[in-house]
Amino acid sequence: MLTVNVIGLGRAGGAIAARLHERGVFVERDAADLIVLAVPDKAIADVARTIAPGPWVAHVSGATPLSALAPHERRFSVHPLQTLVRSRGPEQLDGAWAAVTAATDEARAHGWWLAEILGLRPFELEDSLRALYHAGATIASSYLVTIYRMASRACEQAGAPQGALVPLMQRTIENHFEMTGPFARGDWATVEAHVKALGESLPDVVPVYEALAEVTRP
Repeated sequence: MLTVNVIGLGRAGGAIAARLHERGVFVERDAADLIVLAVPDKAIADVARTIAPGPWVAHVSGATPLSALAPHERRFSVHPLQTLVRSRGPEQLDGAWAAVTAATDEARAHGWWLAEILGLRPFELEDSLRALYHAGATIASSYLVTIYRMASRACEQAGAPQGALVPLMQRTIENHFEMTGPFARGDWATVEAHVKALGESLPDVVPVYEALAEVTRP
């Protein structure tokens, strides 16, 4: 069991610190065994350089390589593969996966320990593949928000209730993303009707719809 100092109490750091408190891990500000950097990606390297060598140092970024933690050799990263918001607590971490990147067996063991104490399911991620991994995570989360916003604009202009798309999106996930609708049926006339209607009401959405249609159709 390590004593931990979490630097940065934003969306990720706040949830992590709260979960460590819940699990009885003493969050120590001075002389901690492990210092977890939950600061913006661009600040990781600068903050790491201010820490005197000695303790383990980790970050929770998905895209930032381990080299950002220089000069520390005792280092690893644990990235919760989850979207986190300030309005919720550490329960957001429950059951999510976590990417652990480490260069040594000891560092990997510490990364596994941190992930599991946080309620996460760890898997190993190669440092050189972080950008590819994080691109996938961003498509799944951030782009989902963008798609929802565009879809809501179209449905609300047509008179559908606000939030009516949420059950549809949730069921799509529950159905393991099985494709239905005009693309599954090969109904290109309906797709063309979509493009025409969007062009008349939401022309800024048309390029996105067409690009997604190109990669969605069989």
